[in-house]
Amino acid sequence: MLKKLDIYIIKKFLGTFFFSILLILSIAVIFDISEKIDDFLEKQAPLQAIVFDYYLNFIPYFANLFSPLFVFISVIFFTSKMAFNTEIIAILSNGVSFKRMMFPYFLSALLLALMTFFLSNFIIPNANKTRLAFEQKYIRNPYRNFNRNIHKQIKPGVFVYFESYTVENKIGYKFSIEKFNHNILVSKLNSNYIQWDSTKNVWTVHNYYIHNFNGTKETIIKGNELDTSIVLMPKDFVQRLNLVETMDYFKLNKFIEEQKLQGSENIDSFLAEKYKRFANSFSTFILTLIGVSISSRKVRGGIGLHLGIGLMLSFSYILFMQLSTNIALGGSMPISLGVWIPNILYAVIGIFLYRSAPK
Repeated sequence: MLKKLDIYIIKKFLGTFFFSILLILSIAVIFDISEKIDDFLEKQAPLQAIVFDYYLNFIPYFANLFSPLFVFISVIFFTSKMAFNTEIIAILSNGVSFKRMMFPYFLSALLLALMTFFLSNFIIPNANKTRLAFEQKYIRNPYRNFNRNIHKQIKPGVFVYFESYTVENKIGYKFSIEKFNHNILVSKLNSNYIQWDSTKNVWTVHNYYIHNFNGTKETIIKGNELDTSIVLMPKDFVQRLNLVETMDYFKLNKFIEEQKLQGSENIDSFLAEKYKRFANSFSTFILTLIGVSISSRKVRGGIGLHLGIGLMLSFSYILFMQLSTNIALGGSMPISLGVWIPNILYAVIGIFLYRSAPK
């Protein structure tokens, strides 16, 4: 059962966390408004859409993104204040071990980690749909597909090819589709271009030739127009990398499998998003351990010194997270390792600091 000391620390922890995150969010919203006010005015974004579609969904996204940082700063702040007021010494001198004192900290960290994980995987993706749709309409420039020689596997043994694709007209040029049976080519369609028919919801190929192969025998069929239902949609050609931010855990896994089948070159970026959702939640425990270990000692510098050290470590953690992820995206290491290396390294640092903390 929770004791008075546990409830006291939990209240301090959660109260400081939500107060600090509210304060930072207020500043972030003000800066974001000042940065985007010209876009809002230029594209005549309605006030209701700005408030409810954008900022109402921007706030939880931003808060969750930097939640581990806020956890660390909160722990540093209220624990160093307790140490400065000699509360930590009083707790330890009354027979409470340092290990036992960590219990309410980790209980609070568990609650915040579960909240972060649930928000990242199930709540915020739905909110991001509205936010990103607003950005697409009122902030971002229209998406243009500059890819050349596009190859996709739409299902096992079926491959499509576009020399180029224009988003505005929904036309793919120099289109072909190949069908294989046990690695043997059985059919190939070539056409000058393929266009999406929004009334029929099908692709129409123009000036086509179909080559059917049966052993050494080949038959050719040609025509001017042919409707075909391939497992591709125009939206598949206008996907930005942040599209994965709109997918919950199950949709993201399904999407990654589909992209692997199609041979997408952005698989590593999608996997990084998936692994970050777990790594960010787990980092709550590591940063809590480091925060308590640093700030539980009473020093002459007081809260200011602890906050300075805490901010240095927290920003170095964020920097190292971005650096290791980018190195992994460059192909120098597995994506999972690149995302988790900061947690592994800072867990070692946390254990070292814990062992050297005053007992």
